[in-house]
Amino acid sequence: MTFRPTRLIVQLTLITTLASLTLAAQAAPERVVHRYLAVAMSPDGEHVASVEGDASPSGGEPVIRSLIIRTVDGKNSATVALPCGAVRECWPGSFAWSADGKALAFALRKPGSHARSVYTVEPDGSHLTDILDFNGTVVDLSYGAGGRLAMLAVEGATKEVGATQAGAPITGDLSGPTPEQRIGILDGGKLRWSSPADMFVYQYDWLPDGSGFVGTAAPGDGDNNWWVAKLYRFNAGDGAARVIFTPPDGRHQIADPTISRDGKTVAFIGGIMSDFGSTGGDIYTLSVNGGAATDVTPDMHASARSIAWSCDDHLRAELLAGPSTELVEYADGSKPSPAAVLWKGDETVRGDEAGVSRACPSAVTAALHESFTAPPEIEVGGIGHWHDLTHVNSGLTMPLTARSISWKSDGADVQGWLLLPLNAKGKLPLITSVHGGPAAAAVPGFSGPGLQREELLKGYAIFLPNPRGSFGQGEAFAAGNVRDLGHGDLRDDLAGIDAVERVAPIDDKRLGITGGSYGGFMTMWAVTQTNRFKAGVAAAGISDWLSYYGENGIDEWMLPYFGTTVYADPDVYARSSPINYIRNVKTPVFEYVGAQDIECPSPQTQEFWHALHDLGVPTSYAIYPGEGHGLRDPAHIADSQARTLAWFDKYLK
Repeated sequence: MTFRPTRLIVQLTLITTLASLTLAAQAAPERVVHRYLAVAMSPDGEHVASVEGDASPSGGEPVIRSLIIRTVDGKNSATVALPCGAVRECWPGSFAWSADGKALAFALRKPGSHARSVYTVEPDGSHLTDILDFNGTVVDLSYGAGGRLAMLAVEGATKEVGATQAGAPITGDLSGPTPEQRIGILDGGKLRWSSPADMFVYQYDWLPDGSGFVGTAAPGDGDNNWWVAKLYRFNAGDGAARVIFTPPDGRHQIADPTISRDGKTVAFIGGIMSDFGSTGGDIYTLSVNGGAATDVTPDMHASARSIAWSCDDHLRAELLAGPSTELVEYADGSKPSPAAVLWKGDETVRGDEAGVSRACPSAVTAALHESFTAPPEIEVGGIGHWHDLTHVNSGLTMPLTARSISWKSDGADVQGWLLLPLNAKGKLPLITSVHGGPAAAAVPGFSGPGLQREELLKGYAIFLPNPRGSFGQGEAFAAGNVRDLGHGDLRDDLAGIDAVERVAPIDDKRLGITGGSYGGFMTMWAVTQTNRFKAGVAAAGISDWLSYYGENGIDEWMLPYFGTTVYADPDVYARSSPINYIRNVKTPVFEYVGAQDIECPSPQTQEFWHALHDLGVPTSYAIYPGEGHGLRDPAHIADSQARTLAWFDKYLK
């Protein structure tokens, strides 16, 4: 009975908080960071296309987004005049260059809907042409042989693609078939389907001769079934599908299928992955006709994040190896071989093709790069010999020094990042921020205006651990929390805090913990296991794995981590459920979540808040309307950050 009054209080407080933030912004306007969401080099190596825009003052993704095409020499640029204008949700994306580099195709979201149009435009921004109007989502455009344009499309989509997006309303008869994402080839202004009607295709690549595709897919609910996807070969003519690879066990997901330029081999990344889109694992290859797969990187002490074939048909990869990003090459990928390191650095480099966007036969590449202290820009050039093409964020800085921290925990090597505020004096309060996943990693990134910057300006040190379960240390480490969620990984985090206190002036009596998704669970879990933290903020957390199993829309992800269903072995789920240890909590905790979160539904947050409230532990919670897994509305981001800062200030200052 407390649910509705609490939401009303949240909404009223939201208005008050935002009014205060608006007045503060008017009094002291702050320059925001310009974000680049995607980049694509033209095949002739002459142009770079990007989707970009200014972040919100609180650091969220750009609400207004532009499609800009620049010449590689930096002398000319064109901003494409989008038909719906500079308004919210008029968002270009999923672009693809034609083979001759004379046209760029892209999908454009229609504001206020889940529908898309597909356009082509010339490199100078002229001759914008509508080639498809579609009543659903469109992603992953790709030109194949003969100039045919393929894409992934969901006809009659009721939500945006992906489990992190806000879920469709849970009303009516929900037992019917779900809309499936299919491969479509543009033919006469319409899509001709090239995959089955009952199968959701996640990723795909053209066969070089245009006869079909290889892709990852699974029948049924696309939000839920990525964890059981197989590798299929699809016929471009009739959409017939046949399996060419089935993961050998329940702890093996596959991503990034990419076909060699000679059309003989498909490479993919395989390993334990908790989220579609958060990719890491070993690299495998097999024949496009199917058969046994070869692990090209057995016992690798790193995680592959993206792969591609070079212009001379060598297999390349972007690796996360401890604190470093590496761009490497593995000859023809036919067998395990040492990696030739093409570039290595303690910064983040992003591109869809092994960390870059490449041109063939030119050696020029484009990539997005940033670090904790360097804002994002587009860079171009040969791998490792880049220079900045853009300078939009020139002059932006972060008030911190960053260092990689390594420590031992249960005999294993663990790594994380320590961010210290500039010119800090005396002992500092420390906020430990646990990343989502758990199969993910904290990597260098420029936060710009937003929560992290405000925490540093207020004198907080920030610790970003990568405990067992994270990418960056190999597959055994990534699977290190299987059937042990919250136990060994919390020991890693606590040992990491000890390591931080040995090298920095940290006040152990002023420790806070926060995180979202898996990090939200770890916050809820940590305060039930130790009283070392004096304040916690849990975003989209999980308080009870047993009830969560039946509430979330992605329960297939749980089987690789718990080994079986909650109905077959409830004890292993109960062992990691914060709610079962709730009477231990003395730490004040603020919790928040999106009302339409599929991955970590709001009842999990409400249950945790309710328990703390009844036990008399200081607590507060907010449920943000219309939001999915992770806040996107700038007003909601600003409010959650204001509440977070106020919470830590109250209990750590």
